[in-house]
Amino acid sequence: MQDVSVLPLWRCLERRGGPDYYVTEYFRVHRDSSPEKKILRSVVDMSGSKPVMAQMIGNDPEHLVRSAKLIQEESDCAGIDVNLGCPAPKVCGKAAGGALLKNHELIREIALSLRPVVSGSLTLKTRVGFETESEFDDLLALFADLPIDGLAIHGRTVRERYQSAVHVDCIARAVEALPFPVSANGSIVSVKTALAMLQRTRAAGLMIGRGGIRNPWLFAQIHDVVQGQSPFQPTLGDVGEYLEELTDEVAAEGDFGDKGQLANRMKKFANYIAIGVAGGELVDKLRRTRDHDEFLSISREYLTGSELFPEEPEEDGKLFCGAGELLAGKV
Repeated sequence: MQDVSVLPLWRCLERRGGPDYYVTEYFRVHRDSSPEKKILRSVVDMSGSKPVMAQMIGNDPEHLVRSAKLIQEESDCAGIDVNLGCPAPKVCGKAAGGALLKNHELIREIALSLRPVVSGSLTLKTRVGFETESEFDDLLALFADLPIDGLAIHGRTVRERYQSAVHVDCIARAVEALPFPVSANGSIVSVKTALAMLQRTRAAGLMIGRGGIRNPWLFAQIHDVVQGQSPFQPTLGDVGEYLEELTDEVAAEGDFGDKGQLANRMKKFANYIAIGVAGGELVDKLRRTRDHDEFLSISREYLTGSELFPEEPEEDGKLFCGAGELLAGKV
């Protein structure tokens, strides 16, 4: 997740259990690119604790190979992951990310070119199609023939972005058909949705983004439940401490000219954390603030006390969508 899957967040996640491995923001790869130092540092600093996959986005095999070599020379990454799923118009407009799903031969060339130079795992992240999930059969045939070590599937099309139910059946078909591990992604925002996704797809693992930002204990909670243990249930006060800690980590990492810049940076995280609290009042107030001190004051007003933090986020059709259908078995 660009601008949010960053080292300050990872540090906060690790203190609460954290995932089994991390995936970086994407390194932007083009003719004149070099690996971004900030992202390289996140790999170097975290790889001593957990494996880190270095994610790249681009469409030129030659430059992707060059970048993969440089990233591996300058970091101890666990492998290289290529993004075939980003739906951002500015990315797809450059024929990268999700737009690559329209060019199967280029995907093949990228994988074949990278395989000899990637010393660790070579993985891809995809969606189930560009326009419609009917494209997935052809994509499955393509992926099955590639020399990769794993595939993460966001169960929506590029056109659906994040505003639809997840095509769980597509992920389940991939698990059955492909000769390497498949990770499931999309609408995994709680222990219940994680278990539902695992049960319905039999995926080898889960890739969690927004749900983990909102609830940094989610990874440990899933592990506990799978092992038959009672998971920790955070309170509003616990979440408030997490948000303040994350603010401190972000402030220490960045060069913010004024408190307004820091407040705006923190909104990228707070949008996921605060949604649904106090009937939406908290996220509305945080979005309007232009001052960091005011940001913290508002957070402390709402994120305090022993009331349990809601297990499921409020579905708003934009940030969080589709969890209800996943739990109800309708997709």
